[in-house]
Amino acid sequence: MAEITSVHPGFDVSPVVAGLIGATVLVVSVSVTVFVWTCCHQQAEKKHKTPPYKFIHMLKGISIYPETLSNKKKINRIRRDKNGTPSKEAGRGNLLVDAAESGLIGSEKAPDGPNAAPHVDQLPIKVDYGDELSPDQSLTPGGSKTSSPSSPGDEVMLGELTFSVDYNFPKKALVVTIQEAHGLPVMDEHTQSSDPYIKMTILPDKRHRVKTRVLRKTLDPVFDETFTFYGIPYSQLQDLVLHFLVLSFDRFSRDDVIGEVMVPLAGVDPSTGKVQLTREILKRNIQKCISRGELQVSLSYQPVAQRMTVVVLKARHLPKMDITGLSDPYVKVNVYYGRKRIAKKKTHVKKCTLNPVFNESFIYDIPVDLLPDISIEFLVIDFDRTTKNEVVGRLILGAHSVTAAGVEHWREVCESPRKPIAKWHSLSEY
Repeated sequence: MAEITSVHPGFDVSPVVAGLIGATVLVVSVSVTVFVWTCCHQQAEKKHKTPPYKFIHMLKGISIYPETLSNKKKINRIRRDKNGTPSKEAGRGNLLVDAAESGLIGSEKAPDGPNAAPHVDQLPIKVDYGDELSPDQSLTPGGSKTSSPSSPGDEVMLGELTFSVDYNFPKKALVVTIQEAHGLPVMDEHTQSSDPYIKMTILPDKRHRVKTRVLRKTLDPVFDETFTFYGIPYSQLQDLVLHFLVLSFDRFSRDDVIGEVMVPLAGVDPSTGKVQLTREILKRNIQKCISRGELQVSLSYQPVAQRMTVVVLKARHLPKMDITGLSDPYVKVNVYYGRKRIAKKKTHVKKCTLNPVFNESFIYDIPVDLLPDISIEFLVIDFDRTTKNEVVGRLILGAHSVTAAGVEHWREVCESPRKPIAKWHSLSEY
C-alpha cells in the first residue's frame, strides 16, 4: 500500500504580508484614479475659463489670445527676418571692431599698459554701408533722410485714422476697435506704397500694449481689429489717453514711423454705446510731456589718436518702473555710422535706484573725416529678471541729434579736441 504524503504549496505567504500587498495595490489604484480625475477636471475648466490675459484680440470675428502683452513672439519673428539675409559686414571698412561685441571680424586688442582704456572698440566703417535706418530717421516719399520729430508748424498730410471706443460694464473692460486709415503717405519709394500697421498703448501706465497685423502695399489699410482690455474701471477712463502709433513695416531696417494719434478719454463717453472717432494723424513728437529723467554723459575726441571716449556718468529722476517704486537701470550705447549700427556696449546694472551712478567709459577709433556721419545713441533700460527689459528713455548725440542741447554738445566736442565735455541731457521717449 502506497504511503500517503501531504502536499504543501510551493511558497507560504503570511497574512501580514498579504495585507500589506493588498493595501499597496489599493493605494496605488486610488492615487491613479484621483490623478486621472484631476487632469480631466482641469482640462474641462480650461475650456470654460476666461483666459488670464489683460486683453482679447478680435481679428475679423476670430478670437486671438496673444501669449504676452508685449508681442514678444512677433518681435522675435521680425528679428529673424532681419538676420535671415546674408550679412556682408564681416571684413568691411577701413577700421576694425571687437568681433565679440559687434559680430564682425577683424578684431584687435587694446594696448596694454597703465594708459589703456577699460573698453576699446575699433570700428569697421565703410562709406557704402547698407540702407538700415539711423536711430531717428525715416524716408520721405522723395527718399530723402528726415528726422522723426517735427515742428508744430509743419503741415504735412499724413492721413486719418478711424477707430471706435466702447465699454463693457459687466466685464469692466475697455473695447477699442481699430477700423481703418486713409491717405497714408508713401514710405517705400520702390513700390510707391507702404506696409502699415498700428501700435496702440494706453497712457499713462503703458501696461497695455498691442499692435495690429501688417497690411502689405496699401495707403488705405482696413484693419478691423478689436482689442478688449480687462480690469479697467469705468471711473478711471477720464484719466486715460489712447496713443496710436502708425508705422510702415520694413523687412531690412528699422520700421518707419508715419505719425501718431493721441486721444484723451476725458472727452469720450462710451457709457451709452460705441463711440465712432476719426482723428488726423500727426507727426510724432518725441519730446513727450512725461519726464523720462536725465542722463549725464561725457565725450572727448583725440584727433591725433583718432579716438572718441564716451563716458556714461550718471542719471537722475528716472521714472519708477517696478512695483517697489524703484528701477534697475543700465545704459546701452549704440554707435551708428550714417544709417548703420556698427558697435554696441552696455554698462552694469544698478539695482534698486532712480539716481544711478555708472562712471563707465568706452573708447572707439573714429577717423576725423568720418565724425560728421557718426551718431551715438544712449538707451536707459530697466532690467527685469522675469519679463522683457523696458526702455526708460533715449538720448542721441551726433549727426542725428534731435535736440538743441544734443547738437550743441556734439559741436563743442568736435571744436574742442582733447577736452572732456560733460553735460546733462533730458531723456526722450523711445
